This record gives sequence, C-alpha cells and structure tokens, in this order.
Amino acid sequence: MKRSLLFLYLFLICGVLVAQQKYSFKIAKLKYNGGGDWYANKTSLPNLIKFCNQSLNMNIAPEEGVVEVGSPEIFTYPFVHMTGHGNVVFSDAEAQNLRNYLISGGFLHIDDNYGLDQYIRNEMKKVFPEYEFVELPFDHPIYSQKYTFKNGLPKIHEHDNKPPQGLGIIHKGRLVCFYSYETDLGNGWEDAEVHNDPENKRQEALQMGANILAYALTQYL
Repeated sequence: MKRSLLFLYLFLICGVLVAQQKYSFKIAKLKYNGGGDWYANKTSLPNLIKFCNQSLNMNIAPEEGVVEVGSPEIFTYPFVHMTGHGNVVFSDAEAQNLRNYLISGGFLHIDDNYGLDQYIRNEMKKVFPEYEFVELPFDHPIYSQKYTFKNGLPKIHEHDNKPPQGLGIIHKGRLVCFYSYETDLGNGWEDAEVHNDPENKRQEALQMGANILAYALTQYL
C-alpha cells in the first residue's frame, strides 16, 4: 500500500510539472549498467510518441525522459521502454527498485534489438525470481487496442529466422512487463532513412507500439 501511494505521489508531482508544459505525461527510456547500448534507436521513441499523439489523441511530452534502473525517478513515469543489443546488469538494489516500480503500477516494455535476450532473461529473474516470461496468446488485449494484430507481433526485422514472440511477466493478474522478441519494433519506429524499411512495415511497428502504450496506460489507470 505504501509503495502504491509513493508511486501515485511521485507520478502526481511529475504530472504537475508536465502539465506546466501542457502535456499530460511523459514516458522514459531505461538506462542500465553492464555495457549494453541502452541508448540505441535514438529516433524511435520520439516517433512513437508523435504517432500516439496524432493517432490515439494522447498528449505525451514529445521527448522521452531517461531514467536509471535504481533511481526513484522511475516512479514518475507510467511507461518505461528498454532496448539494446548487448550486456545488461542489474544490481540487487536496482532489481528491487524495478520490482517496486512494477508492482506499484508501472509498466516496462522490453524490445530486443538483437543480442539482448541472453542477458535480459537472467536480469529479470533478479526482479521476479518467482515468475517466468510467458508467451501471450494472440487474443490478448494488447494485440487489439486501436489496431488489431490477429497473429500477434508483426515481424519488422529478420534476425535468426524465428517467429516474433510477445512475452510477458504477470503479477497478481496484471501484465507488468511486455517483452517483444524477434521482431525489433524499435527499429521500425526509427526515422525512415535509418533502416530504409518499407512504409507498411514502419506503420505496423508504430501501430503495435501504440497498442502497447495504450494497453499499459489502461493497466495503470
């Protein structure tokens, strides 16, 4: 209960500050230790935010924040995005802070940018030792917010010739972490000239990203 109240208090403070700039809320990218490129896909979140503001009538601040795993500031964001290619290390204190954030109402979206998988599974075990990632069924509501994906995650970039998977950690009936694996949504959110993806692929990626963000907010509210 105290953790939930702390989350609400910090989020309200953030809301007041963001409201002064005429935005409803702000989302953040997760900065982690271990040497992995947490800062990858520099144009992806701004493009996703713009898409959500235009297509879903959201009012998100146009530039994302950056928040460290162990920082109390993480509680001021309803949605945190994590990506990268390489190594990830959570200290015990960071893992506990991330756990507190997630069980108190926060939401983490992890997007494997190729190479993250072997590290993030181990580190999320520090956060939730009692849970495993489970594959979400295609009829899960995360695939049918404004946009419908009858076959689950779209395939944006090819890595190891595997089908895309939408994996989740569920705590007390609530999806607290969504892990998009073997799809690379974040690359699809980037400026068109970065990867030269076909426009239909970019739209699929943005629409799925909008679904994830919309679903996360319904879980928080």
